[in-house]
Amino acid sequence: MSQSMFHHVDRYLDFLAVEKGVSRNTLEAYSRDLSRYVDFAGQKGIKDIRGISSDTIISFLGDLKGGGLMTTSINRSLAAIRGFYRYLLTENIIDENPVANIELAKVWMHLPDTLNREDMALLLRQPGTKTPLAMRDTAMLELLYATGLRVSELVSLSMSNINWQAGYLIVVGKGNKERIVPIGRAALDCMNRYVGDARRKLVGGRSVNTLFLNRSGDGLTRQGFWKIIKKYVRKAGLNKKVYPHTFRHSFATHLLEGGADLRSVQVMLGHADISTTQIYTHVTRERLREIHRKYHPRG
Repeated sequence: MSQSMFHHVDRYLDFLAVEKGVSRNTLEAYSRDLSRYVDFAGQKGIKDIRGISSDTIISFLGDLKGGGLMTTSINRSLAAIRGFYRYLLTENIIDENPVANIELAKVWMHLPDTLNREDMALLLRQPGTKTPLAMRDTAMLELLYATGLRVSELVSLSMSNINWQAGYLIVVGKGNKERIVPIGRAALDCMNRYVGDARRKLVGGRSVNTLFLNRSGDGLTRQGFWKIIKKYVRKAGLNKKVYPHTFRHSFATHLLEGGADLRSVQVMLGHADISTTQIYTHVTRERLREIHRKYHPRG
């Protein structure tokens, strides 16, 4: 393994953190992807970053696919490599970009898991409002579906992120980019009940700015929220896999099915590139085909 290649990776990650303000989660993912990439090149006997060809990169991606890695993860690895080589070109470390003509795999062939409106409504009814934790869970699930937040964004929300009068929230997403997302009447009502009653009991008189709290009055973790989701999926009797991200996928899909334009959905999801949002148009087209086959006399 070439120390010089790892040195270039470290310099690139420093550049992303300092110059681009990339989030810690993204940095960790890119670090794993690029370390695996440089390791692969080293195993092929390549010791200089300028000695890596397009064939080597394609071979690396094929190795990832053969190892059972999901298309989305392979695409993320390729995105990390693309950014790395753009940086190397800018720094005049390389003269040619070996990744320039390598296309991303077609992510849309693996459509995201979503719930239909009826199943989503059933799931949202499960927590109820009998206890402070139940009121909290109802508010969290309603807010997640109403806004399409990432789970990391949900558990990081503070009281100051919510504009209660106007009914929207300000969320800091990937790359520390802020976006404004409407909350919606149903979710806002649940949030008001939670903050006005349940949260006061959970916080126990302390001064805590975190919005959603556990039974000890501390902030929730992503793992803690995942357990909450699994509990209510079982309670609802849904015989399908439902992940926290399923709420985000369902949010986008239901908006587009209702006639929302793609650009607005992109802004609310916080996607930097509209091509990322376009995956949901394939979901809605599949639904339209199902409806046509089911209800048209010659479908």
